Amino acid sequence: MIKIKNIKRWYFIHKWTSLVCTIFLLNLCVTGLPLIFADEIDSLLNPEGPFEVLPSDAPLTNLDNIVKISQQRYPEELVNAVFFDDDAPQVFVTMSPTLKATDERVHSLAFDSRTGKLLKDELPFSQQPQTFIGFMLALHADLFLDLPGEIFLALMGALIILAIISGIVLYGPFMKKLKFGTIRYERSKRIKWLDLHNLLGIAIAAWLLVVSITGFINELSTPLFALWQNTDVKQLLQSYGNQPTPGQSQLSSVQAAYNNAQQAAPGMAVASIVFPGYEFGSPYHYLLWSHGNKPLTSQLFTPVLVEGVSGKVSAIVKMPVYLRSLEISRPLHFGDYGGMPLKILWAAFDIAAIAVLISGLYLWLAKGKVKDEWLKQILQNQTSV
Repeated sequence: MIKIKNIKRWYFIHKWTSLVCTIFLLNLCVTGLPLIFADEIDSLLNPEGPFEVLPSDAPLTNLDNIVKISQQRYPEELVNAVFFDDDAPQVFVTMSPTLKATDERVHSLAFDSRTGKLLKDELPFSQQPQTFIGFMLALHADLFLDLPGEIFLALMGALIILAIISGIVLYGPFMKKLKFGTIRYERSKRIKWLDLHNLLGIAIAAWLLVVSITGFINELSTPLFALWQNTDVKQLLQSYGNQPTPGQSQLSSVQAAYNNAQQAAPGMAVASIVFPGYEFGSPYHYLLWSHGNKPLTSQLFTPVLVEGVSGKVSAIVKMPVYLRSLEISRPLHFGDYGGMPLKILWAAFDIAAIAVLISGLYLWLAKGKVKDEWLKQILQNQTSV
């Protein structure tokens, strides 16, 4: 039996952590609902193509050609990276006058990944209109506050986890004299809301705990990657001393770097190629991010370093445990590794979570002593024979 003192302590934790984080968790659930179907909504609101009809096994175009076309189109600018679209046959080349990630003039050119044909020359990212999914993601991930918003939501995530754990601990003593799933319809309206709140809460507790923990880890992605770059990556680059970053005219073939990385990491698909000198890469290497070709492993990335001048593979970088945890947490958080059935299940849980939060707010705002009815019921169960 849980001691009365411990029950009161857990009730205090549940009550105040829930009150502090409820509004923010409600925002996360509401904005997270469309993000579960982000690909489908984006395709509907911002259709790509039409693309030239070619056999499904049509080979990838020569990457050197699309980089050359991009450089000829913008001779005063530098190539930052090449990105491969997982959902459509296109490749994006991003460019800007500098290699700083904060340069607001960064823009992209879209090419057909099979023919090399230029499809779209887009405005700089800073000048593009906000998309619906982009708006939802920014509100969900950082409240439009960038890193401070991410750190704040990570703190809220820690409180959410405490609220869920304390709710699970208290549910057993509360239901000691009631059958599981009981809703006391003969009692007042607020008591029925309390029973419904508890039933829905315990039904989705495991899912909500998983989503909250993975969301907490995701909010720490920026400092975790910064830690990796300042420790492991810096150690890998020590042998280069303070050599200057090679100019883009000195770089070896992008296509060769792609081919060499594919050979070094068989069974992996290259998602992007970051050029030497770019702020999110290496001063001396092409940084190729590759991932698995299965639904779950598609979220597990492995960086491959290819020397920018020689084109030789320098290293297949082993990701630290904390970054592997981050990568695993992403598909679990959004439920996007099991196709449409899993997305629908995630959406159903999300809607149930919204109902739990709204009922919790109602119980707190309700007049009278119903706010502490849960604690009163638990204490009576513990003290009665």
